[in-house]
Amino acid sequence: MKCPFCHHDIIPKSTDHDLGKDSVGQWKLIAHICPNDKCGRLFLQLATINVEWHGPPNHRYPVEKTIDVSTIYPKVASREKAPSEVPIGIAKDFNEAVLILNDSPKASAALSRRCLQNVLREKAKVKPGNLSDEIQEILDRNELPGHLADSLDYIRQIGNFAAHPIKSQKTGEIIDVESGEAEWTLDLLEGLFDFYFVQPEKTRKKKEALDKKIASIKKLQEK
Repeated sequence: MKCPFCHHDIIPKSTDHDLGKDSVGQWKLIAHICPNDKCGRLFLQLATINVEWHGPPNHRYPVEKTIDVSTIYPKVASREKAPSEVPIGIAKDFNEAVLILNDSPKASAALSRRCLQNVLREKAKVKPGNLSDEIQEILDRNELPGHLADSLDYIRQIGNFAAHPIKSQKTGEIIDVESGEAEWTLDLLEGLFDFYFVQPEKTRKKKEALDKKIASIKKLQEK
């Protein structure tokens, strides 16, 4: 296990607290304390346990099977933040969408759609309209790598923007999402960030370094 505070791999000091049982299973609050001397922080997980009984009828014994475990304190993101090359406004929406993904896929998807729309408008310079039309415009240009174009088209289809105008006209609305849509949109955004922001910046820096090197060589030759 990795401590969410110091990020070291640890074997924590843990205590379980039964919270009760419902139709899903047995609920437990698990309190962990990081054993790292420089950390020592406490973090909490909420676990759902299903108890299965094994063995012959006269010697049955319970076996706990974990259904789900989630860290409820501190709040942690499910993936890396947007790269530093991404503009602050776009990065902010992406980072927030990542942070709330597990708590509310609907809200996460709404932020991701707004983020996607801003990327298409600011970098691809699509004609502002509804999100479905903006996606179609960039697809028609054939300027994206195949894997990104396919993902973008898939997002448009599962988002069903045309059938639900509220999805395309107001991308910030909290609306129903198809299973996996929020996660897939975040994957797509990471790919678009690399294509529109990260790689161009890397190329610019390499070119700048090469230009300086060439300029230095020319100065030496002129002497």
